[in-house]
Amino acid sequence: MIVLYIFLALLVFGFLIFIHELGHFIAARAFGVQIFEFSLGMGPKLVWYKAKKSGITYSLRMFPIGGFVSMLGEDSDGEIEKEHPDCDPTRSLGVRPAWQKLIVNAAGALMNLFFGFLVMTLIAVFTTPGSTTVAKLYSVEQMQENYGDELLSYTAGPSSEQDLAAGDEIIAVNGRRVHIMEELHYAVMHDGNEAVELTLRRNGEKITRTVTFPTITEQGQTLGIPDFAVKAEQKTFGNILKQSFYKSVYVVRMVWESIFDLLRGRYGVEAVSGPVGTAEVIVDAAKNGLYSLSLVAVVISVNLGIFNLLPLPALDGGHVMLNLIELITRKKVPPRYTAVIDAVGLLVLLSLIVLITCKDVTSLFKRG
Repeated sequence: MIVLYIFLALLVFGFLIFIHELGHFIAARAFGVQIFEFSLGMGPKLVWYKAKKSGITYSLRMFPIGGFVSMLGEDSDGEIEKEHPDCDPTRSLGVRPAWQKLIVNAAGALMNLFFGFLVMTLIAVFTTPGSTTVAKLYSVEQMQENYGDELLSYTAGPSSEQDLAAGDEIIAVNGRRVHIMEELHYAVMHDGNEAVELTLRRNGEKITRTVTFPTITEQGQTLGIPDFAVKAEQKTFGNILKQSFYKSVYVVRMVWESIFDLLRGRYGVEAVSGPVGTAEVIVDAAKNGLYSLSLVAVVISVNLGIFNLLPLPALDGGHVMLNLIELITRKKVPPRYTAVIDAVGLLVLLSLIVLITCKDVTSLFKRG
């Protein structure tokens, strides 16, 4: 059974990479850029097929840690042109307008974000939507039964003793508006390591209350835990649209804030996962069913999208930044500079992947 779960993890991870590379592929084809290869995975080719009409090679490679679309003019040192002396220079990405290059470079990440929104819409259609209105509050005993004595800590008693009551509609957490259950739960989780200010609507009146939620510690992170349940919403067309939109917004916010929290030191390196750790998360989600697997796939897809849009060398965002500079200044960044930037960025990125993968493998052996 574990082999099946591992295969499923590789399948999900590979599909998300495929979605990303498909974005680059579609944009490049739309602008007439010559493409040589569409590959899933890295390293030696396992299987491949070359289309007679387009001349594009579609390949599956040995190591399932990424993929690429090889296109004319994408590299600054001209290596691809040397490998394909019969290429058509007029179909090079390098001679395209800056705005077209920007779209080609950003398309992979945008495709990941679009996929996340699409899956969230399907989740909204097939699940019961949750509101931000409190249905009931749990006792300390119920919370301890769910989370365990060693993980749970109350510093101000349960929320029911802090003037949070059934029927309260929670409008905002620490001044930030919440619209659906997932946004509310995430806000409590993220900010609930300290007392939070809740903006409530009670009996038609808007009031504020300061509540200290119970906390749980995982991988060195202290997280707030909501000790209440919320009411369900009616499944109307309008509510489905609202749920799908705000579910997507909350995942983007969660990923973005996780990156920011990591940079400012709230989370340690133990909270960062590479391909091995990601595969383990997918396996655990698959064991819990299709719903959990779908949510994890959305988070990973959005993570891929946002991370790749960061303006860092060797990432899509780094190339997008260079395209923006060209768009504003009307001048191309000299190839010798972009080659050095890409080389250094790639070296740093690969080093991080190796270090994080080693950490993931070490953690697996420790747990085993």
